[in-house]
Amino acid sequence: MPYSITYKPSAAKALRKVHPTEQKRIVRAIEALAVTPRPPGAIQLAGGDGELRIRVGDYRIIYNIEDDALVVLVLRIGHRGDVYK
Repeated sequence: MPYSITYKPSAAKALRKVHPTEQKRIVRAIEALAVTPRPPGAIQLAGGDGELRIRVGDYRIIYNIEDDALVVLVLRIGHRGDVYK
């Protein structure tokens, strides 16, 4: 059963600011999380609440998985140098 994707308002705002070409790649990667929420390239972040990170070019998507509700919550989207601040 596929997971639903939910964006935190700040993540949706950050996505709108990304160049359209990169935006398409990021959206495709996020949509793929609905089917495979823990893809092979996902890294669990240290010191977080089970947050995971995937890379899409120079951009990073930070998200959390709520297995009991079948929801992938996108927390942050940003350039690799800015997303961890």
